[in-house]
Order: sequence, then C-alpha cells, then structure tokens
Amino acid sequence: MDQTRALRIIHSEAATSFGGQEHRLFKKMIAMREFGHHLEVICQPDAELGARLLDAGFLVHTMTMDGPVNIVRGVFAIKKILQARRFDVLNTHSRQDTVIAATAGRLAKVPLIVRTRHLASPPNSLLTYTWLPHRVIAVSSAVRRQLILRGVAPERIETIYTPIVFSAPVEHSTLRSELKISNQDVLVGCVAVLRPDKGHLSLINAMLPLLRARPHLHLVIAGDGSPLFEQLQTHILHSGLGVRIHLLGTRRDIPNVLKGLDIFCLPTRQEALGTAFLEAAASGLPVIGTDVGGVSETMIPGVTGLLVPLDDERALQNALVQLIDSPEFRKKMGQAGYARMHAAEGIFTTQTFAKRTEFFYRRWLDELSGLTNAQTPTPASASVGHPEA
Repeated sequence: MDQTRALRIIHSEAATSFGGQEHRLFKKMIAMREFGHHLEVICQPDAELGARLLDAGFLVHTMTMDGPVNIVRGVFAIKKILQARRFDVLNTHSRQDTVIAATAGRLAKVPLIVRTRHLASPPNSLLTYTWLPHRVIAVSSAVRRQLILRGVAPERIETIYTPIVFSAPVEHSTLRSELKISNQDVLVGCVAVLRPDKGHLSLINAMLPLLRARPHLHLVIAGDGSPLFEQLQTHILHSGLGVRIHLLGTRRDIPNVLKGLDIFCLPTRQEALGTAFLEAAASGLPVIGTDVGGVSETMIPGVTGLLVPLDDERALQNALVQLIDSPEFRKKMGQAGYARMHAAEGIFTTQTFAKRTEFFYRRWLDELSGLTNAQTPTPASASVGHPEA
C-alpha cells in the first residue's frame, strides 16, 4: 500500500472504567492523530473513555456490549459502521469487544484486524488472539512470551510499549511542607492504585525495621482503593510508626508527589509492563521493582533501578538500604533513568509509540494484501521489543 497515505483506524473497547488499558488507548489515539491518521472509537454508552475521547474531538460510536442479545446486535451494528466508513484497521482491546467487533470486521472484510493484549495474566481463550484478529500487539515482551507459550504463533505478535506523556517540570514539590518533613529526611514512596497485587503490604513490612533504625526515613504511599486502604491504615496504626508512614489517598498532583520523593519502590506481584516505574524514572527517581511480568523492561537493572525477586523480603530490604544510605548512588541512578526516559528516540515516548504502531499497521496490511515489505525495513524506533524472537 501507499506508505504515505493516512490510515483510517477504528478502535473498540468494552470496558466502562478508565484504567491503564483505557489510558493507553487514549494516548494512542491522540498520538496517531498527530501523525495525520483518521481515528474513531466504538465503546459502551457509559464508558469514561468515550466521554474523554469525545471531549478530545474524536467521533465516538456507542453501543451496549453486555449480554448475548447485545453481542448479536452489536455484530450487525458494527458491521454496518465498518462497511459505511471503510476503515483500513480495526484494533480491539478487550475480550468482549473483540468477540463483537472482530466478528463484524471479518464479515465486513476489514483489511486488518488487530487485538491488543494489555494484561499480565495468561489468556483464558485463544479465540480472540488467533481466529478473529489477523495480528496481535503485546504491551511488553513478557506479555508476548506469555501469548506464545499459550499457543499464539510468534510471527503474529509484535511488542509495542505503552508510552508516557511527560508532564511540565515541577521546580519545587510541596509534598514535604505538606507532611512537615525536612529536606534532609529520606522519602521512599510509590504511586499506584491500592490493590493486593501491587504489593503495598510487602513494601510496608520491608520498610518497618528500616524505619525503626533510621529516624529520618519516611514512607509515602499515594493511591486509593477499598478495602485495602482501610486495611493498610489499621496495619500502620498497629506498627506504631504512623507518624512516618503517610497514606495520601487519591492525588491529582502526581508529578508534585514524585518530585518530593527520593526513591520509588513498588514490589508489585503482577504487571504487564509497569508504567508507574516509567513515570518515576521520568521524574528523575531511582526505582526498585520486583522481577515479574514486564517490570524488568521498564529499567536497566543496576543502572536506572534495582530488580528484586518476588516474595524475597530480605532482597527488597537490601535494595532499599543501598539507595537509602547512599545519596550519591540514588542520584546517579535517578539521573540515568531520567536521561533514558527523555532521550529523543526513547522507546517509551509517544512519538516512538506512534511510529512503531504505524509501521506495523502498514507492514501487516502489505502482508495481508500479498505485497512484500522488502522496501520497508523496520526503522530504528520500531526495532525495540522482543529480543527473544
């Protein structure tokens, strides 16, 4: 196909909440529009994603996707949209919308149907990764390997990392004055939704002996989610260290919070990629994470962050001590992470994200139309991803 022609792309998403998956899709549509492509979306009537995209100027098609009757109705409704508006690419994102939209896409003969896999857990069914879509995007190499182990052909899957959108620089954080903490005190912290698989309790338990031995050390946790918030409150109260473990709840000033920290640590138990580590590194923080899912892909272990085994409290404590007790080490590591994230051709920028997405869309369209891509080699910005392939 003409490599300069703008693509007509439509996405589908069945989720009504707005989490990491929906945030990635929102960023993708903005980035691809800036590259000159035409984008639309299909979502449920009460989806927050649809409201945000409508505000951003996109055409949003809404339909109810829950229940067997709506599945059948949805297939024919979406088929009608696809035939009328003649899209090059249909990209689905959840199981439910893939069953509906990808089926409609097959009936409407959309040239390219893509399924994006956002989750760290193994897929329950291969239907929405093999029979319905032509190709699959994984958000990390770890997710790609998982799909391959599950039975998806390696040549059908490519890795495209979730990007981060850089916030305006924060010259001076108000966090320490808010918490009445000295500039000489050391702040370990994390920003993440409060769920058991994020490892907040493991972080608190690893920090307790360090807090008792170091009077100028504090732990800051930003994020909300019941009932874990209340459970952590009770645990902290019983520890006797409530004055130095700060539960902030939901914050709308994440760059301000990150700027006030010295170290970012999140001993997550499951992660498809781990954008929280990317955002922390982009703020100039050294990061500590568990070696699960795609977390290792967010850092250069030993250079921009420290990686520890899952459920190894001693290793987690040792990593924390290395950074807590060495201002020089954490400064050097934070600077390395900042430089990596802000590099012009960085693999986690929205520009690289859009370039890589466009490249694979075009390559797959050529493959499916029987054309060769011998004259379209992978650009440097699109060559990152799965070294194991």
